[in-house]
Amino acid sequence: MPFQIFESEAKSILSPVSGFLAEAGFTHSLTPARNCTYGCSYCYVPTMRVQGGLRKEDWLHWGEFTTFKNNAAELLSRDLRSDQIIYCSPLTDPYQPAEAERRLMPGILEAVIASPPRVFVIQTRGPLILRDLGLLTEVSKRTTLRISFSMTTNRDDVRRIFETHCAPIEERWGTLRALTDAGISTSATIAPMLPCDPEVLVDVAVRCSSGPLVADPFHVREVKRSGATTRAVALAICAHHGWEAWLDPVFQMTVLDRMGCRARAAGREFGNGTKGFNMLTR
Repeated sequence: MPFQIFESEAKSILSPVSGFLAEAGFTHSLTPARNCTYGCSYCYVPTMRVQGGLRKEDWLHWGEFTTFKNNAAELLSRDLRSDQIIYCSPLTDPYQPAEAERRLMPGILEAVIASPPRVFVIQTRGPLILRDLGLLTEVSKRTTLRISFSMTTNRDDVRRIFETHCAPIEERWGTLRALTDAGISTSATIAPMLPCDPEVLVDVAVRCSSGPLVADPFHVREVKRSGATTRAVALAICAHHGWEAWLDPVFQMTVLDRMGCRARAAGREFGNGTKGFNMLTR
């Protein structure tokens, strides 16, 4: 699907966090763009609407365009402090497809190198991150850097249905492995947990990453009464393909237990929810 790229001037780039991220131990979030050209079917961000800093056209046309904050690096240089624990990014993938053309992240990384915070976490599923490997290496010399790489399933047939515009599973494993081999601290983040073989997924995650494994199931209203939740289109996909069990809280906990047992048997830390994401801040 073709997408459009827009630009705007932002008033700020670092936001003090609350709720989930605050409970996980982060102090600030960094979101370099509004809307995301991955457009994943399950993404919780458009369900946040104005609370997520979105405009109506964003949640109505999620994934069709993105609006880059073209002064992000300049603002970041002004606002960085040595005690900050920053999560980049809760509202869009910093290495979404449109970043290949816009190239906003190099300037952001250069700002982090110049004025390093206490911890800098990048959450992505984009193989494009390898373009900036040199800068990431420099960041890791100046501060605690962790790449939290999203690996939602071990099945590419499932990936094609839920994450149509994301890179194939094997390419993503290769990206995570390359980051790890380069000496970057990496974690595989299984979030959301899509239909998969839990033990196989954890085994590959252990081989390809160096840090703790983090998992989170689909957000469903049965256990999350308010706030962001899984988009309706992903719920419809589960119903169509007979994957409703992955929406069931009891089944979700069973899968999390299986993953945790497998990870710990391999000598790797494993967590979910705020406790899991807290491991990224160390």
